[in-house]
Amino acid sequence: MGYIKNELDVKDVRRICMIYKDFKDKKLSALGLGAMRLPIMNGDSDGRIDEEQTAKMVDYALDHGINYFDTAYGYHDGQSEIVMGKVLGRYPRESYYLADKFPGYDLSNMDKVESIFEEQLKKCGTDYFDFYLFHNVYEKNIDLYMDEKYGIMEYLKKQKEAGRIKHLGFSCHGRYDTLKRFLDTYGDDLEFCQIQLNYLDWKLQDAKAKVELLNEYEIPIWVMEPLRGGKLALLSDENSEKLKVCRPDEEIPAWGFRFLQSIPGVTMVLSGMSDMKQLMENTATFAEEKPLTEKEMKVLMEVTDSMLDILPCTACRYCTSHCPKKLDIPTLLSLYNESRFNMTIITQMAVGAMPKDQRPDACIGCKSCEAVCPQMLKISEAMKDFAQKLEQPAGL
Repeated sequence: MGYIKNELDVKDVRRICMIYKDFKDKKLSALGLGAMRLPIMNGDSDGRIDEEQTAKMVDYALDHGINYFDTAYGYHDGQSEIVMGKVLGRYPRESYYLADKFPGYDLSNMDKVESIFEEQLKKCGTDYFDFYLFHNVYEKNIDLYMDEKYGIMEYLKKQKEAGRIKHLGFSCHGRYDTLKRFLDTYGDDLEFCQIQLNYLDWKLQDAKAKVELLNEYEIPIWVMEPLRGGKLALLSDENSEKLKVCRPDEEIPAWGFRFLQSIPGVTMVLSGMSDMKQLMENTATFAEEKPLTEKEMKVLMEVTDSMLDILPCTACRYCTSHCPKKLDIPTLLSLYNESRFNMTIITQMAVGAMPKDQRPDACIGCKSCEAVCPQMLKISEAMKDFAQKLEQPAGL
């Protein structure tokens, strides 16, 4: 795309080759740099960010057209905001967009919105956030987020009126119904929504339905985990070959991004890049928009299906009417299927949001559900296995 002058009138014009998306009065780089997986000092803790390497990555990102940077209160043991503020502070404030989030995933923070917001501004060394989000709306915290006694929305709206927040949105790891409930309540005040979206979760977490819902509400989509924590960057030889036949020159990680370029409503794709190699490869991918053809999408969905080792629950709910413990078996099986691919903190949080007598370990193994299951699923065995998996350490 040659020389492009940032609409923010940055004095030092850079050689930029980047796709841009329109959002309100802004042009956002289609790729954003997420600051959750920054490089850390060799063999050190997550909180010991390699500031020198991070600075080099930010320099490269800005030089190649990335103008959106995303951090959060809890990233890197609270150090991400500090380091990103320091590194970005070397540049004119108007030359980049900074996003941060209110950490309501920790329920103890609900009555601290004012103090935390002020702390975040100080840590980032800024007077305002271009984008600010309710962090991770899900089943366990949605009621508290909406509880007027905490006044979270009211406070954030005031900060927006004061110009300390330019655009207000939310991220959501919750189920479809939770997402819809938050939109129904606050949709008029929310300008964008960040969801976990990739070609695996298109089916595994039914992200497809969430995308359709957000498009219905005309809420622009921000994407997190486009490569599912890197798991979609390295496929089996068999699946890699299927994709190579379609696009011989396309690298495997790029397929995850090309998929997202094919989804209506996607405005921002965030990638938590932890080294220069990842950053260089991803910026090269976003130098041009190459959405998948119908044939290529079909092949990619076949690859997705081959990766899914799931129980084919159709959510007919015959089982729930026969369960003496009144467990929401379809929801539990959906979460179990996610854990079979990769047990994550998000899955654990979703189960943890359920009442204790509704979790997998509440199953008594009576098999009443199995007697009426049209798919003849071994539900009792799944519940036992799920309960055991939940006791193990989770990944990202």
